[in-house]
Amino acid sequence: MGDKERLTPEAVAIRCAAEFADGWLVNLGIGRPTLCSNFVPEGRSVVFHAQNGVIGYGRLAFEHEVDIHLINAGLQHVTLLPGAVTLDSADAFAIARSGRLDAAVVGSYQVSEKGDLSNYQLPNRKGGQLGGAMDVVTGSKRVFVMMDQTAADGSPRLLRQCTLPITAPADASRIMRRAAVREASPSPWCPASSMRASLPSGFRFPPRYTGRVPCRRTSRSLNRHP
Repeated sequence: MGDKERLTPEAVAIRCAAEFADGWLVNLGIGRPTLCSNFVPEGRSVVFHAQNGVIGYGRLAFEHEVDIHLINAGLQHVTLLPGAVTLDSADAFAIARSGRLDAAVVGSYQVSEKGDLSNYQLPNRKGGQLGGAMDVVTGSKRVFVMMDQTAADGSPRLLRQCTLPITAPADASRIMRRAAVREASPSPWCPASSMRASLPSGFRFPPRYTGRVPCRRTSRSLNRHP
């Protein structure tokens, strides 16, 4: 599938942010998920949580807005919204572990048909630690995964069984993929059957998965910036 048939990371973030309900407490994982803070739908209030101890931050900061003391878990400079607080990382993790997160957005190398996530270690690469991802995804009511449908070598990331170390079992509830269907659609979602061509034989979607994936639309809104 060529680049022209892939959504940009920003477009996938827009789709993901559209899922956040008013008043939700949402943790954004390192990497592409942090883009979601830039695209909260107008009129909707979402409280973003970072395990390093920032609760209630907003979009990523422009250069003239940078405060070196305000960063998200990915070390990106962020802005604060009214009512935001900073607190000890231990307290931030306590929020995640206590089940208070309405949603978590993470990247992943692999997702199995059971909803297992593998997002912290690649083969033949040094480093990679489980870290706080396990606490965040197991403590969230919903887990949204932002990832490419295939790896760089063309192998599928959606598998019947993960071959990489598992971060958390059976936690994926929705998959936001970059691979897009060819046809334009009046709906922002297309049936999961549109993904079948690049999935392993016999693949079944995770039990918590809703059966919807983001479609490519001929709409300027997909590539808008705040």
